[in-house]
Amino acid sequence: MVVRQLGNVDFETIMDCFLLSFENYFVQMPTDHNFYRERWKAAGVRYDLSYGMFDGDKLVGFIINAIDYRQGHLIAYNSGTGVIPEYRGQLIVKEIYDYAIPVLIKNGITKCQLEVITENEKAIKSYEGIGFKNCKYYKCFSGTILVVTKNEYSVKELDFDMVNWNDIPNQEFYSWDNQNNSLEKGNYKYFQVLVENEVQSFFVINPENGYIAQLEVLIETSTSWPTLFSAIQSIQKDVRINNIDDRLTAKIKAVDMYGLNNTVDQFEMELDLKNN
Repeated sequence: MVVRQLGNVDFETIMDCFLLSFENYFVQMPTDHNFYRERWKAAGVRYDLSYGMFDGDKLVGFIINAIDYRQGHLIAYNSGTGVIPEYRGQLIVKEIYDYAIPVLIKNGITKCQLEVITENEKAIKSYEGIGFKNCKYYKCFSGTILVVTKNEYSVKELDFDMVNWNDIPNQEFYSWDNQNNSLEKGNYKYFQVLVENEVQSFFVINPENGYIAQLEVLIETSTSWPTLFSAIQSIQKDVRINNIDDRLTAKIKAVDMYGLNNTVDQFEMELDLKNN
């Protein structure tokens, strides 16, 4: 078997391997190829800096890397790792990283990041063996928003370029796909929630699938959170929110209070390449 970069591999081949690798996973993964095409485009995936393990011409494992300058580092963010069932237990992910890391370093990348479900002990051990360390703990939610509020508010839609991200708190707590660098290239809408003509909160949502990428209270009052969720409910009732940092306790409490269920938890893990 041999490791090769994926820049010359057609997308359907990658997707066939991806979906087979994630059969019977901890959560049900979408199967629509266009979902991943759009998601990976927004994330900034570089197929020429993504890698696969090949048995002859057959792709049997992969690491899909998004590349961007964020948080003071040029980062390779792992947007997806998998090995098809009959090839597991052969340290394929480690072999791919052993091949990829020197190439990434040569291309100026100073840090690798990934997310892994906390129950996936085999994957966590594999990543720890490569040198990754836990740096964040995330909680994921989904469900139907249940909120009743008599508060008067209005919702104002913004273009991406109209959002002053310096005024939106907690940006350092968001995971890769929810950071504004990724949102700019995704299918999202941006909303301010105004109370008495003052911007009280903010959220980012894909109305087509109910995925909330960001939600923040800007002015804390006793009614800020129910008003925010009422505003979201006016756009979409059935929603998903991935990767709320567990340090944001007020947000987690509100999400739980207004009808969403904690579906799965994830670690964010990092590998420092500067000293590798």
